[in-house]
Amino acid sequence: MAPSYEALRLGHSDSTVAACLQDAFRLPALSTSVAEARRHVVLRLRSWGVDQDTRDSAELVVSELFTNAVRHTSSDEVRCSLQLMGTRLRLEVADKGCARTVPQARSSVSVDQEGGRGLMLVEALSQAWGVRPHTGGTGRAVWAYLA
Repeated sequence: MAPSYEALRLGHSDSTVAACLQDAFRLPALSTSVAEARRHVVLRLRSWGVDQDTRDSAELVVSELFTNAVRHTSSDEVRCSLQLMGTRLRLEVADKGCARTVPQARSSVSVDQEGGRGLMLVEALSQAWGVRPHTGGTGRAVWAYLA
């Protein structure tokens, strides 16, 4: 049985509450900021003692989510937050911009298409992922949980 979203969000593992480490940062909504976001996430996770496989997955997930926020919204900055709750990592990328559609993983992409695989990768690497309205009222936040 998969754990509930609420249990994941709160960091509950069975009946105990896991320790929670958190970090958040903001960067300009520029394509050059994607590499900076990746570096920040990898360095923070390394400092928390997160294993290499999880760091690699997190680096790819944050890269895809950050890229989407830069490319597909009118936001001037992008916020990224990380929470390590026991052995679960929650990544969230939030923008303040307006996009025409809600992010969705495609069911298939042709070999000839240049893009469109990012959320498929996020889905493959994550225990769960989703979209919620941004707390500030405009924009949205895309979150993912990694084991």
